Amino acid sequence: MAAAYLLGLFFILGYVQGGVFSPEPTVIEDLPDYQSSRIVVGLPAVEGQIPYQGSLRMVNSIGSVSSCGCSLIHNKWVLTAAHCLANRITFVVRFGLTNLTRPEVLVESSNKYIHPEYDEIRAGVQTADLALVGLDQAIEYSDNVQPSRLMSRAQKNVNFGGVRMIVSGFGRTDDLWNGGAASEILLWTLQRGVSNAECLSWYPNSQVIKEPTICAGYYDQQFQSSCQGDSGGPLTFEDLDGKRTQVGIVSFGSSSGCNTPFPSGYVRPGHYHDWFTEVTGIDFDWDSDALQPDSEEDSPSAESSPASEEDPDSPSEDESPSSESGDDSEEAQKVHFVN
Repeated sequence: MAAAYLLGLFFILGYVQGGVFSPEPTVIEDLPDYQSSRIVVGLPAVEGQIPYQGSLRMVNSIGSVSSCGCSLIHNKWVLTAAHCLANRITFVVRFGLTNLTRPEVLVESSNKYIHPEYDEIRAGVQTADLALVGLDQAIEYSDNVQPSRLMSRAQKNVNFGGVRMIVSGFGRTDDLWNGGAASEILLWTLQRGVSNAECLSWYPNSQVIKEPTICAGYYDQQFQSSCQGDSGGPLTFEDLDGKRTQVGIVSFGSSSGCNTPFPSGYVRPGHYHDWFTEVTGIDFDWDSDALQPDSEEDSPSAESSPASEEDPDSPSEDESPSSESGDDSEEAQKVHFVN
């Protein structure tokens, strides 16, 4: 009922502002300039807080430059959204940064690998919106540069509805009235996992929201959201061992803009381990079923414990998401996660 009420309210507002409101999934980078464009209601990250977060600059054939988020998953591999790399030819990645002007690592590459189910010519919103950038030289790990632990195969169809998550990225900082310039600092905000069934109730005509999709909406402040400049970045939650697992790649938002209660859509990397191995020769899967939960004393519930404004690792979920699926690991090189 609440969702239906909000849909009706935003339909009226959209019509009054000059057009019929259409809550369709839209590539975040394509949202109109008059909409808010940032990690909305975000907090600044501190050094080493999100060590897998990167900034990606893309250049097309005529020299036009645009930007996205990304995550480091190996010292020679970067994960991002396919629509960020589509029809672009060279890329610059920055890691080990909370400020874009002071990265520990800055590397250029032209090695792009877009998932074969994504139509690069058509681009736009598609289910398999993921891609890899291969680096010619290995990045050196440090306190501020670490690989992201991807969702395992066993977690690929977990219902994360109601689970507290974090999305992070760089983007514009001004509100929807000012347009804004790109942020120099890394921001993060809380999100609440949204089941695919609930997500489809917000986007009833969507052909994109399928099993490899995960949705998330605001957690405790209505405008908390990913937005322009955040595509390709990581959505994570605190796993049973107290470490963060990346469960999503920022993909799409609502055509109504970021300052609305509509959830955003992300790609579940757990559905694509075979492709990761095919491209990289590396097995990014891991035994999530072997995780031991923290004690209740060490893991306060999401409802009773506010999120730290200094550390996104502080939120813990009071319920462990469950899954009915699992697969055997591929025979390939394993990734070691340092922290």
